[in-house]
Amino acid sequence: MARFEIASRLKKLPPYLFAEIDKKKKAAIAAGRDVINLGVGDPDTPTPDFIIEALAKAAQDPATHQYALDNGDPAFRREIAAFMKRRYGVSLDPDSEVYPTIGSKEAIAHFPLAFIEPGDMALIPDPCYPPYRSGVIFAGGVPVYMDLKAENDFFPDFGKIDPRDASRAKILYLNYPNSPTGKLATREFFREAVAFAEKYNLIIVQDAAYAEMSFSDPAISILEIPGAKERAVEFHSMSKTFNMTGWRVGFAVGSAELMAGLGRIKTNVDSGIFTAIQRAATEALRRYDEVVPGMTKMYRERRDVFVAGLKKAGWDFRPPEATFYCWIPCPKGWSSTGTCARLLEEADIVTTPGNGFGTAGEGYIRATLTVKAERLAEAAARIGRLSWKR
Repeated sequence: MARFEIASRLKKLPPYLFAEIDKKKKAAIAAGRDVINLGVGDPDTPTPDFIIEALAKAAQDPATHQYALDNGDPAFRREIAAFMKRRYGVSLDPDSEVYPTIGSKEAIAHFPLAFIEPGDMALIPDPCYPPYRSGVIFAGGVPVYMDLKAENDFFPDFGKIDPRDASRAKILYLNYPNSPTGKLATREFFREAVAFAEKYNLIIVQDAAYAEMSFSDPAISILEIPGAKERAVEFHSMSKTFNMTGWRVGFAVGSAELMAGLGRIKTNVDSGIFTAIQRAATEALRRYDEVVPGMTKMYRERRDVFVAGLKKAGWDFRPPEATFYCWIPCPKGWSSTGTCARLLEEADIVTTPGNGFGTAGEGYIRATLTVKAERLAEAAARIGRLSWKR
């Protein structure tokens, strides 16, 4: 039997976190257990009907059956630019500063290939969404981690970054609203980040997948900050905003130079997004106000139910300001993996260990709000029935 050695770049990566969680969840369900899945952030509500209808109509047009344009359907690009102007007050050229993507994950992972040379460093938050790390490693770069600590309000402390690392870095990764911590960025923080990037001539990659999911003040775009547009690319996703995770559609906006680099990579690795999906996404952005307020209200209500239930059970933590994630400190004496294992084994609740997002995530678990409020109340009650004393 033939044996083949996997590439060293894959050996540098841990097993993909969410795939491992999914295996454990399926095994528990197969055993007939009543599992409450608070693991992977996949919305439990369907894509709005008007988006599905737009897809069906577009799919009837034979013109959508051919290869899509590499840089996206012109109408979609124009609508993205109009949305960014309407929502954030950011003016963009739809032909040079907008690029549709196959969701945001693939574009975030591919982006370093355009700008990272082997040995270049990239500044990455810890904890983080795993593709930041893997994309840098696949490009031959070296991740340098910036801890997100509660005492610094889950912002990186730029003053603690070694100037030698900053000087060798090409990219500064940001993610606000933040997964997994649920933290919302302030305008002051984004200004600080832009100033730091200017000092060291860094590209800013800002992952804004949860920008439309805020429970207090609306999230801001880093492109609103003076000077950011010259050196930043911001990735947006339709997945969570419009319950379109399986559709794989998103977009990148920002510096024309950075868009051109991303475009050269994508031209060589994919053939664009199915045009009918782009037309449906165009309709989604046009009718944003019909979806987002209700979605935000639903997740806020779920958050409040879950947080209240856990506090009643003696688990006190910061409620998320945005996203549909709760970042919860583990009980004293318990590790992230130990806490998650016990919740699955004794309470039939799937959660995500914080150390799966990076070493600074040790001591936390992440729980999603992607089940109905009644199930969240039940999950909190089950957790409350467990004793965590060592």
